[in-house]
Amino acid sequence: MDAESLRLAERLLPSTYIKQASDADISRRTKIHQLLEKRKCPDEGWDDQTIEGLLIDLAKMDSNNFPANCGVGEREARIYSGLVAQRHYRLGHGIGRSGDISEVQPKAAGSSLLNKLTNAMVLDLIRRIGIRGTQACLVMPMATGMTVMMTLLSLRDSRPQAKYVLWPRIDQKSCLKSISTAGFEVVVVENVLEGDEIRTDVPALKEKVTSLGAENVAAVLTTTSCFAPRGVDRLEEVAKICKEHNIPHVVNNAYGIQSTKCLHHIQQAGRVGRVDAFIQSTDKNFLVPVGGAVVAGFDAHFIEHIGKMYPGRASVSPVLDLFITLLSMGVQGYTALMTQRSQHMEHLRLRMGEVATNLNLKLLQTKNNPISIGLALPEGAGTELGSQLFLRGVSGVRVVTPDQVKVVAGVTLKGWGAHHPNYPHAYLTAAAALGMTRTDVDTFMARLEKCLKKMSNKLKETRADVNEDGLENQ
Repeated sequence: MDAESLRLAERLLPSTYIKQASDADISRRTKIHQLLEKRKCPDEGWDDQTIEGLLIDLAKMDSNNFPANCGVGEREARIYSGLVAQRHYRLGHGIGRSGDISEVQPKAAGSSLLNKLTNAMVLDLIRRIGIRGTQACLVMPMATGMTVMMTLLSLRDSRPQAKYVLWPRIDQKSCLKSISTAGFEVVVVENVLEGDEIRTDVPALKEKVTSLGAENVAAVLTTTSCFAPRGVDRLEEVAKICKEHNIPHVVNNAYGIQSTKCLHHIQQAGRVGRVDAFIQSTDKNFLVPVGGAVVAGFDAHFIEHIGKMYPGRASVSPVLDLFITLLSMGVQGYTALMTQRSQHMEHLRLRMGEVATNLNLKLLQTKNNPISIGLALPEGAGTELGSQLFLRGVSGVRVVTPDQVKVVAGVTLKGWGAHHPNYPHAYLTAAAALGMTRTDVDTFMARLEKCLKKMSNKLKETRADVNEDGLENQ
């Protein structure tokens, strides 16, 4: 209630009761005033009632919620279902306008304000947790692969003759498809094997730049967060090459925001070389439903240019989900989750090491992968281990056999899944990602050990049968 309503309410209730309610409302309003003034992610998370009150106030600013509104256009945020209207807090106009996803809508002041505040909070959070040099960011209503595609398309104006994207290999389909869908030709830079770990072949990348001609290279697309045994790309070295040859550099940081190591590499790469944009998923990094990504960078003009490439308006849903979550978490809540994730990573590594010792298996040593761990499997093991784990309620595990060949977007990749054409082991990977609990780790390890023992016994029986057949034939 406003001050006049509260004054009138005193005619019906004791003034002390009204003052208590007024003080509580002032406390909530103060938080909102600070958000609008500072445009930063709050240190401490807000309670649900305060967040919901703000959303209701923002919705009131959109024309479809004006009591006397008379809409005669083709798009007036008309919503048939009350459940759908409630789910979106009656924010039906979306964000942006034709030609610019960040432009303010005249009919949707509340939705536009929500969009501006969300971008400002994400930018503040990214700076405070590690990438201090970030100058701008945009929450995109598309997942990571499509946002990478939009970013690559944004380079066409400045490099119309360029047709190649250099791609240090990462066996994930959407990366390849984002390049081909943007109309560029993929140039695969195969990785090198260093012990158990797969790393960027920097000399090979340099050679590609020389042989193709720097002016013909639209961008280099590197990766931070990835499945073991692949490590984070050598971002600093690649960034120096890109700066030296004036080649755009885009970083696929899909789930790297949650990792201080990935953040450090991006910050350093931007400091010593060239990084045009780094892109991350909202669901993987901020615990919201799938559907959004954040594109950020050290050049505000380029990030603004990406926003202007988006055709038409966009759904408010990914922005709304992230807005609510950031206010609920606050910076302290997010950094606490990052710390917990790091602790669970060490616990996962310890427990997987114990299982490896118990079953005489090899834990893959991948010090440059801060999120994912690999465990080599016995000779003869196939991908059925993944199915067995899934049937036992374990999701997210990847089982890779290095004999697979896959054609993606016209590119043939030998050893698909392993990020390398000749990786020496079949293996499984598991990740300690944001939101994982210690119980998740322990439950997974118990089920994994049981499945591995069962698989090991089956392999022994198979070998025994083969040996018996061989003796009989002799």
